[in-house]
Amino acid sequence: MALLSVNNINYFYQDGDVQRYILRDITCSFDRGYFYTVLGESGSGKTTLLALLSALDQPKTGTVYYDGTDIRTIGYEKYRRNNVSIVFQAYNLVPYMTAVENVRVAMSITDNELPKDAETVAYNLLDYIGISRDRADRTVNKLSGGEQQRVAIARALATNVDVILADEPTGNLDDEMEAEIVHIFKRLAHEHNKCVIVVSHSSMIANEADVVYRLRKGRFEAYEAPAQYQYQQYQGQPQQYQQQYQGQPQPQSQQFQQQPQSHSQQYQ
Repeated sequence: MALLSVNNINYFYQDGDVQRYILRDITCSFDRGYFYTVLGESGSGKTTLLALLSALDQPKTGTVYYDGTDIRTIGYEKYRRNNVSIVFQAYNLVPYMTAVENVRVAMSITDNELPKDAETVAYNLLDYIGISRDRADRTVNKLSGGEQQRVAIARALATNVDVILADEPTGNLDDEMEAEIVHIFKRLAHEHNKCVIVVSHSSMIANEADVVYRLRKGRFEAYEAPAQYQYQQYQGQPQQYQQQYQGQPQPQSQQFQQQPQSHSQQYQ
């Protein structure tokens, strides 16, 4: 059973007597241990799909399932609090707080079981994604764009959810920083068994994904990877291509909640 799936989703708005469709007849699934990209140009419907996956909006028809349960049954607020985290293009950090304070705020709103020493965990998470202790104690408005995005990723991890969604997470970054952020997402999926879903217009991100869903005018179509990539069909869905990561995921997952002494112990 897929961890997260949508079944026959339609989303539209009413324009007088006409229904203007943003998404039409979308069915897809996402599982632990994979890094997904939903690829599409502006206006293709990809951000709307992310909003539906994160319960920030509701489909007009169709159903979103988490671990086989309709998220309406879970409850939208509870689902957002305990099952899914979002990384935004604009970071959405609290600017007057330090990096570590931003992570701790996220930890305070979930019902998921977390360790008592939240501060140690927050520092460990930031260290893991490349934010040193010195920079973790700075207000986020004194950090670079790439560093702020790393803080946003640490904040998403802090609630111990299985699904991490990202909306154009590298849109404000240069190519080098984009590659570093994508590497972090791949590690989270492959080494720590997270389900990572990035919506983007970037072919670079798509070329690093395990599975690509391409949206065009609200519908899925096959995605053809560049010739230098090897790809194959993925369970009847748009094409999957693999580089270093072959076969089914077999991540060695240990949750950061065990409060390791260092980030090298933390995520091995």
